[in-house]
Amino acid sequence: MDRQTCLVVSCLVAGLFFGSNPSIALAKPAATPRVFLMNAAKLEQVKKGIRSNDKQYQVALASIENAAKKALAGATYSVTSKTVAPPSGDKHDYMSQAPYFWADPTKPNGLPYIRRDGERNPELKKISDHDDLGRLGEDTRLLGLAYYFTGKPEYAARAALLLRMWFLDPSTRMNPNLEFGQGIPGINTGRGIGLIETRSIISALDSVGLIAGSDAWSAPDQRGMEQWVGDFLHWMRTGSKGKDEDAAKNNHGTWYDLQVTDYALFFGNRQLAVDTLERVKSRRIALQIESDGREPLELARTNAWGYSIGNLDGLMQLADMGRAVGIDLWNYKTSDDRSIRAALDFLLPYAEAKKRWEYQQIGGFHADALLHELDRAERAYHDPRYAAAATKLGAGKDDVETLLLRYEATAP
Repeated sequence: MDRQTCLVVSCLVAGLFFGSNPSIALAKPAATPRVFLMNAAKLEQVKKGIRSNDKQYQVALASIENAAKKALAGATYSVTSKTVAPPSGDKHDYMSQAPYFWADPTKPNGLPYIRRDGERNPELKKISDHDDLGRLGEDTRLLGLAYYFTGKPEYAARAALLLRMWFLDPSTRMNPNLEFGQGIPGINTGRGIGLIETRSIISALDSVGLIAGSDAWSAPDQRGMEQWVGDFLHWMRTGSKGKDEDAAKNNHGTWYDLQVTDYALFFGNRQLAVDTLERVKSRRIALQIESDGREPLELARTNAWGYSIGNLDGLMQLADMGRAVGIDLWNYKTSDDRSIRAALDFLLPYAEAKKRWEYQQIGGFHADALLHELDRAERAYHDPRYAAAATKLGAGKDDVETLLLRYEATAP
């Protein structure tokens, strides 16, 4: 797929953009979708421009639909699908195991588990909640986008089914807490760190906005979803595990703020979202990023490249959300030049092979791991350096996830 087609696909997928195939059966025009990570105004422009005859738009929509059809045909899942019961005995409670902890070979029963940073224990797969929640976020996002752009009711119906199974149906719903996330055998049954796993809910909530107004999503569904999110947000802000994650100084604090912001907007607490975004300046950017762009707490990890990018990605998503409420994190910098852009500029020479990565990266160094961040920066700063690097790193990549954050184009 050529670069221009990639631009179009990403515009459609990320909701920042514009339109395509006149042969597609469109849904009736709807109000601007209530989404928070995606750009609602651009999504609406996409829908209005979808009657364009441009072949590239047809290719773009085909990519989205092909991905959505896989979700349409896939199995259903819920938090109650796991075969292992959490400590509470209630399968409605989410449960996962700490990924970097392993049985102690010096102990007969292996307990307590010991840390091996960056090395994922395959035992994690015995508990299905983590993977299933990730699938929920991805599948509902794709189905929601496919419905919004094509109007085909089967996409909305499937997204609504998955959402109701995970959040609303009394027989399968997840209890709105994360008491048992990332437990360490022999040490504890859950930690605040587990909250990083619920970031998949952000994509699921945007899908709610994309299918709203369809026959598949009712007013009671919407009220039930808002109630669940409000309850979960309350647990995050008042429980000890949520407070632990809020106090985290590394990427966990960043992803906590992103979730609080998104859930607050969905639940209707705009002031909480604004307050959270404002404090990102002093509590995240000013403390996590050095003047030269280094992120010391991420560089200390055994996969320093991946963690530096992961934290930057969370900050960039916060910056995208900030735009909707008038908080400019993209251009914020401290008096000593700590900023999101500084963090990206520190990493860029390594992705371009102009410098050799000098920190640990036991998972292998992959320059294209920075691609999505370059695409976000290209839209925010309109800097040709980022465009050139994204073009090079994205060459030959036409999967939906890679195309998700392609350069923002002008809607017709």
